[in-house]
Amino acid sequence: MRVRDGMRETVLTVGPGHTLRVTARLMAGRDVGAAVVMDPDGHGPGIITERDLLRSVAAGEEPDRETVADHLTRDVVYAAPEWTLEEAAAVMVRRGFRHLIVCDRGEVAGILSVRDVVRCWTSDGAACAVPAGAAVG
Repeated sequence: MRVRDGMRETVLTVGPGHTLRVTARLMAGRDVGAAVVMDPDGHGPGIITERDLLRSVAAGEEPDRETVADHLTRDVVYAAPEWTLEEAAAVMVRRGFRHLIVCDRGEVAGILSVRDVVRCWTSDGAACAVPAGAAVG
């Protein structure tokens, strides 16, 4: 399977001036763990994730005052739609990411999450070795 088969084409986008609270509300409302940050003055899209929001709150920062610009990841690894899901998963594991922005010909084409990869692999016949009802953890 390819990244194009698992990615979500509808992407939540926010600007660098959005507050973290507004961003968190938008992400929660869409039930997504990341938003693509479109900065007209930047060099390509960035990403802000639920992990970034969590770190800010844990540091005692005020989500109504903190902006996306101060918490986003600018050094983004972009996936191509032609990559295999195995390639994308390997990048996610090596770099500690749970989301990859998918770009096609320099444009944002979608976003791929670990959940999307697992969804594809399990619907593709992957089997789970954990017996039903077993406690995991």
